[in-house]
Amino acid sequence: MKVTDIIKNAKDTLFSIEILPPLKGKDIKSVYSGIDPLIEFKPAFIDVTYHREEFVLRKRNDGGFDKVYTRKRPGTVAICAALMNHYKIDTVPHLICGGFSKEETENALIELNFLGVDNVLVLRGDNVKNESNFIPEHDGNKDSIELLKQVKNMNNGIYLDPDLENATPSNFCISVSGYPEKHYEAPNMNSDLKWLKAKIDAGAEYIVTQMFFDNQKFLNFVKTVKDMGIDVPIIPGIKPITTKKQLSILPKIFHIDIPVELTNEIEKCKDDKAVKQVGIEWAIQQSIELKNAGTPVLHYYTMGLAETTKQIASKVF
Repeated sequence: MKVTDIIKNAKDTLFSIEILPPLKGKDIKSVYSGIDPLIEFKPAFIDVTYHREEFVLRKRNDGGFDKVYTRKRPGTVAICAALMNHYKIDTVPHLICGGFSKEETENALIELNFLGVDNVLVLRGDNVKNESNFIPEHDGNKDSIELLKQVKNMNNGIYLDPDLENATPSNFCISVSGYPEKHYEAPNMNSDLKWLKAKIDAGAEYIVTQMFFDNQKFLNFVKTVKDMGIDVPIIPGIKPITTKKQLSILPKIFHIDIPVELTNEIEKCKDDKAVKQVGIEWAIQQSIELKNAGTPVLHYYTMGLAETTKQIASKVF
């Protein structure tokens, strides 16, 4: 079922989660172990992320170096199929531009369509590590709007091969990302919101946000987005802080602010066990406030670790 239909049919705030594909060499049981403890909260859908390839430099016998690419977390399409079969829960695979040609993207969409996957989240994706700028693949989509348009074309029965006749349309519900504190590459919030509006105008049907720790920033974001004429569900992404190191790591990687009150409480902690409890309590209060504000779905970035999310969900759902 499409996520937008799931939301329309819901009588209360829904619970959803996001997981990582396992590292190469791990089996599907490692995925199930991160989901099984959360099934009691009846996830409305499960997002499956995709992380682009990385490269290492390997020295040749002549003293030069070869750039060798590898995908550390393959198998998103297969994982979606396994989760739908195992749990009978809708999945939302992430599609990214980086590392894929348009033909490879089309083939992935065809496979997802065959499997009965109804939803996709389209993203440009990150730069390859050690590269300062995003570089699309040859004949790949250069940004999320191009990728979104490719999915929309397939929904209209338009494939890359112009000679195809009477091609069967797909019917994907397309979601995009939103940034309550601005995407790090946007020069200002106004520019970022214009880009978000362009994604909605191109056919996106709901928004999932970057993590945040200040609910007021999310609520302000929602109001501003609605005032711009964007009338689609906006789903907040939530992730508890679990280690003291994350006070510096999360702002560096995700370009987000951590409230002074939360920072002060974490700095008082003697160890990461205490930090985790502070993070859980903060996320519980975040969740309750957002639920009371009428938020349609609370989306938790579990990344395959169910313990902290279970403690939060048990107090909220």
